[in-house]
Amino acid sequence: MIAPAVAELAGHTSTKQACELVGWSRATHYPARRPAEPAPVGPRPAPPNALSPAECARVLAELNSRRFADKSVGQCWATLLDEGTYLCSMSTMHRLLRRAGQAGERRHQATHPARVKPELLATAPQQVWSWDITKLRGPTRGVYYDLYVILDIFSRTSSAGPSRPPSPPRSPSS
Repeated sequence: MIAPAVAELAGHTSTKQACELVGWSRATHYPARRPAEPAPVGPRPAPPNALSPAECARVLAELNSRRFADKSVGQCWATLLDEGTYLCSMSTMHRLLRRAGQAGERRHQATHPARVKPELLATAPQQVWSWDITKLRGPTRGVYYDLYVILDIFSRTSSAGPSRPPSPPRSPSS
């Protein structure tokens, strides 16, 4: 909006005075008159020292060989250098593995079985007990009672059936 006003004023006076009148910097005015054309984006040319398809296949074959199957790229590269063989840089090895869809962890990872929830099994009375403690509010503020519940798990199962021993008679006071 300011650039057209400066251009219109510059027709009647100089560009310097027009920029001063509008409060526009000449350093901003001249580039705004002719915006830079975007550079054409095309495919990136291959560098002259790029590996040939045969060399890429050789590097991948070496990385996938039996002795390097569980090793990292750094270990493979260092081992090959120790043997006097230089195929390519570590970054090129990573790039080739990414292109082949083999990037990531190369070692075999342990898989752990699903955790089994522990289960208590009672086949007779008085084998397994369960307990809980609950706080109960008392008659006045700040007074609490602890309720201790202890259960024989066998007496609570439906599999106990008729083989369960009869419960002792209860006294009227309890």
